[in-house]
Amino acid sequence: MLRQATRPTGSTIIPDGVSLTVASITQAARDFDCLIELTPEIRKRVIASRALLDEFVDSGRIIYGVTTSVGGFVNWLIPPAHAEETQNNVMRSVQSNCGRHLDDHYVRASMLARINSLSRGYSAISIENLEKYVQMYNRGVLPCIPEKGSLGTSGDLGPLACIGLVGTGQWRAKFNGEIMSGAEALQKAGIEPMKLSYKEGLALINGTSVMTAVAACLVAETIDLIKAYTLATCLSLEVHKAKIMPFHPAAHRQKPHAGQGRIADCIYRTLDDSKMIVKDAEVEKWLRNLATDTPLGLDQQIEDVYSIRATPQIMGPVIDTTLFVKQTVETEINSSNDNPLIVVEDGDAVHNANFHGQYIANAMDQLAIVIVNMCNLSDRRNNRLLHPSLNGDLPPFLVKENPGVRMGLMGGQFLATSLTAEVRQMCTPMSIQSLPSTGDFQDHVSFGLVAARRTRDILDNARHILAFELICACQAADIRGVDQLCAATRKLHGMVRKHVPYLDHDEPLTDHIETIAALFASGELLQAVPQNVDSYNW
Repeated sequence: MLRQATRPTGSTIIPDGVSLTVASITQAARDFDCLIELTPEIRKRVIASRALLDEFVDSGRIIYGVTTSVGGFVNWLIPPAHAEETQNNVMRSVQSNCGRHLDDHYVRASMLARINSLSRGYSAISIENLEKYVQMYNRGVLPCIPEKGSLGTSGDLGPLACIGLVGTGQWRAKFNGEIMSGAEALQKAGIEPMKLSYKEGLALINGTSVMTAVAACLVAETIDLIKAYTLATCLSLEVHKAKIMPFHPAAHRQKPHAGQGRIADCIYRTLDDSKMIVKDAEVEKWLRNLATDTPLGLDQQIEDVYSIRATPQIMGPVIDTTLFVKQTVETEINSSNDNPLIVVEDGDAVHNANFHGQYIANAMDQLAIVIVNMCNLSDRRNNRLLHPSLNGDLPPFLVKENPGVRMGLMGGQFLATSLTAEVRQMCTPMSIQSLPSTGDFQDHVSFGLVAARRTRDILDNARHILAFELICACQAADIRGVDQLCAATRKLHGMVRKHVPYLDHDEPLTDHIETIAALFASGELLQAVPQNVDSYNW
């Protein structure tokens, strides 16, 4: 069904160039009823920027990408009469990406991010072509963007060219779920193709909008995963019979990192009504009663291992880094990231390198690192729950019924350990991999979109690693007694049990792990987060 741009049926996004957030771009990308609206103020500044550029061209100014060629042909002067041909050729020549197509929500997020940047009024695109870009978004024309091949330095030239080419009736697009030529997609959506003049092809492709849009979606998904995993951590701590004192606020006031304090507060307050968590005073009293005049070794100890006790100190940097990345991404979303910029308030054309994607490349590398550290933590907990010498009084591999004949959750650790090793290898930074290109004109490149794609794949693996930990924790909770859990983890356990049964028999684990990973991805597990613990809200 054709989506008309005249009146949104759902919410409306105003691309004012200053207020787009990780949350809003992610929500809009997945909601096809959320449409873009250009306000009179946006139109005014876009028109003013284009008018100023027209003055510059009429006066004979030499401006990169306007009256010169681009990239390795930067030393060629191009008369305005060749503007349309040159601008189309710029897009055609850089569109060399390969691989599978980016998912639809990434494409929509990329289009919204580019529209938001162009709407700031510094790119000198004509208002007519910006309106057509908005119509493509609002009417569901989704350009096909092969995901591999972006240098991320003059921005995402190839990926953004896929969008720009469709806007001019070229390349391929998806419309109503069917892939067709760009010309056919525009025709079916009732949109006239763009007709480009000087600078406009460059304005469409010269920016960081694809890497930034993918990064925004990943940040939003990571935030949801961290929150759900924090609650799952509480369940793991209970079945490990962890000691509660390391999460007491008194300790964390003395090392006041914000993320560490949040995690500690979430755990301490969530587990307040748990009958399974261990009070340190009880352990101390038991040990004191056993003390003698000679050294005595016991199978009980006063402190837990680091994968339990140091959870706030390990997960704290995960939160703090993710929030830093979020801030970086939101700054980039609300920027003019192409070259040159036509600055009306200064009455000038400014040559620059705002298209360079190093901020996003760095941010995605940092996000990848903290996600992998979360996986490291989960891997160690998985091992302790299953290892017959480390899991206390739990049965080996959580096999209570018919051990030996049954293998229990042993095989699930194969997957979790394999994925943990894989994400570690994947975590090598992309932001330092610069290679020169374009006749050494682009002699330092960011690979920002490559970093974002790599983080996307790490995040997918992470969900499966954490899903296996949650399955193990629920199995252990059934063995120990679900009635001993706190209210929040008991609710979480119930949500898992709607999909994955207590395993008193052996069966393939793949579907169970995939199902719980999907619950992490959808955000459904967040419904179990206790509403009275404010530290989950960040």
